[in-house]
Amino acid sequence: MRRGARALALALIAVPAAAQQRPCDPQVPLGPSHDLYCIELIPAPGVTGVSGRVELSHQNGPFTIGVTGDGRSLYTLIGVVAGLPRGPRYVAWAMSPQMDTVIKLGEVRDGGFVSHALALNKFVVLISAERSASARVPSRRLILRGQSPSTRLFPPDLLTFSAGGGGIGGQGGDHDHAAGDWPMVPMPEGLTMLPAEMALRPAVTPYLPPTGDRLPSAGRSERLRLAHGDTLRLEAGVVRGGYAFNGQQPGPLLEVTRGSEVVVAFTNHLPDSTAIHWHGIRLDNASDGVPGLTQPPIPPGGAFTYRVRFPDAGIYWYHAHVREDIQQELGLYGNLLVRTADTAWTPANREEILMLDDVLVGDSGPIPLGRESPTHALMGRFGNVFLVNGQRGYRLAVRRGEVVRFYLTNAANARTMNLSFPGAHMKVVAADAGPFLQEASVESVVIAPAERYVVHVRFDRPGRVAFVNQVQALDHLFGRFFPEVDTLGIVEVAPERVGGARDFATGFAALQRDTAMTRELSAYQGYLTEAPAKTLLLTLETRDLPPVTERLMQLDSVFFQSVEWSGTMPMMNWASTGRQVRWILRDPETGRENMDIDWRLPRGTSVKIRLVNERRAFHGMQHPIHLHGQRFIVLAVNGTPTGNLAWKDTVLVPAGSVVDILIDSSNPGHWMLHCHIAEHLSAGMMMHLTVN
Repeated sequence: MRRGARALALALIAVPAAAQQRPCDPQVPLGPSHDLYCIELIPAPGVTGVSGRVELSHQNGPFTIGVTGDGRSLYTLIGVVAGLPRGPRYVAWAMSPQMDTVIKLGEVRDGGFVSHALALNKFVVLISAERSASARVPSRRLILRGQSPSTRLFPPDLLTFSAGGGGIGGQGGDHDHAAGDWPMVPMPEGLTMLPAEMALRPAVTPYLPPTGDRLPSAGRSERLRLAHGDTLRLEAGVVRGGYAFNGQQPGPLLEVTRGSEVVVAFTNHLPDSTAIHWHGIRLDNASDGVPGLTQPPIPPGGAFTYRVRFPDAGIYWYHAHVREDIQQELGLYGNLLVRTADTAWTPANREEILMLDDVLVGDSGPIPLGRESPTHALMGRFGNVFLVNGQRGYRLAVRRGEVVRFYLTNAANARTMNLSFPGAHMKVVAADAGPFLQEASVESVVIAPAERYVVHVRFDRPGRVAFVNQVQALDHLFGRFFPEVDTLGIVEVAPERVGGARDFATGFAALQRDTAMTRELSAYQGYLTEAPAKTLLLTLETRDLPPVTERLMQLDSVFFQSVEWSGTMPMMNWASTGRQVRWILRDPETGRENMDIDWRLPRGTSVKIRLVNERRAFHGMQHPIHLHGQRFIVLAVNGTPTGNLAWKDTVLVPAGSVVDILIDSSNPGHWMLHCHIAEHLSAGMMMHLTVN
């Protein structure tokens, strides 16, 4: 079966590029962005009859984007060149715009080239004619040249955008509403804000839960092991400064076995209606927790009984599904671990189950949320304080050589994280709802809101190892990338080495293949070349935004990062509400949008869906798309097949990208599909489908 697993992976990778739309193919309305992922090569002066393009191709890895451990975008450069005269040897190069970094991509023949992976934030591509293909730097005649899309970022004339200049000094609309009630949102260090930006405030009433001394402080999450048929009594209530399940932040960690079913007797003690969604679980539709679709909202003082069955092993979570931008942000979430006796992962010395979050805190305390409508509706609410299991400063002590299995869940409202343990070795073994075909060594784990990953980390050096989120943030005003490093915790590695039967170094080094997954997924190979049954366009509409926001966002649209890693437009983002921003899922076949879409999928079939993240949107950014009650595999990103498959329920769709997924529509009922950036969901980005 090892041969079978290898054959399946190779078959998936080897699908011809022509089978799917690629970024450098002729542009089509529902294809990947030519503008963001294709470089046109321009002939040098005096050169005629030569042309070329370079595709910034998706990295074939466990995630839908490629990124280095320190957050730089990682692409495979695929060149197509025609018309090269015979005689010289041609070589392709990549350079930083300042020419202080020169990377040889390789020899070019008439037809094209495929380079190694490239990780530069901004770069130019050159093809030169050389005496020898062994040239170390370009030294002869330049033939073709092109620039990465990110090089289009230039700082605007600040005088044009100073307060009152160019007609953008005023806020417009009703942005003066309740301005005095809002504390100042914190500014990322080193960023410059224009005076007109600094004057912006959200046009909604600020809201925070009570913080009186009579309220209890939130306790730490307790582990509850539930057997088949058990009843869990779960309450949502107010704690000091937030909300909690059973008085705990996160809520209790629930541990069950695959195939079991439990009853959850839930009571709502919040001041608002709520419901609980059991994220990723293929449970009975009536217990999915979506007000207006599967149940009525549970009013304050009300109760509801959920019956939750667990057909699949993996790491899942539960959270509020009413105004997630408020209720989830204030602490209403918890983890859920479904165990099975036949997990084929390589062994680990211990397990750590981590829920990751970020919260937004100013000088005087937490920044309020919008009562009538969400704030931060453009990019989502990025926090500036990181939490692991509801606490700051995660700590873990291990012995040298230990392998730790980390179950990671991203419970943040908006932030996609790039997580690593610099100096330790890491491999990813499972995704949302099941193992990968093969364990994969990784520098870092890219985890979007609502995604989960299981990773093994081996700590073979004594000392302190940081648990970090490392990204390359974008200063939109000055068009520059800059590193952001956030430390979520510290692992203390003792010098004493783990030994004997507890030394799992050999198993860790083996990137094990999952034969059961290979058998299960082998039937889905043919869908790579099939046309999608349905297509969904991801876009947005805005109205009544302040003039300064309109002007600066229009300038910003010259380039979009595939992932917006950091909240570097804090004022404009904060001041945009769900009244001004409408995020959209659109069926291009019918023109229907959001909850007017009603897809019907036959039960027991596999349905290929194409997710198209529109480049031309007013603000293009990534969307973690979550499908309730079903599971799917990610077939391709921008036409590049995904070789290492796993069952998922949430997929990160990068800006300007096309992601093909294959849904296993085996669970009957009415199900939600939505963006899991909480502010995008609250601003309308949701639809439903029926499996019957």
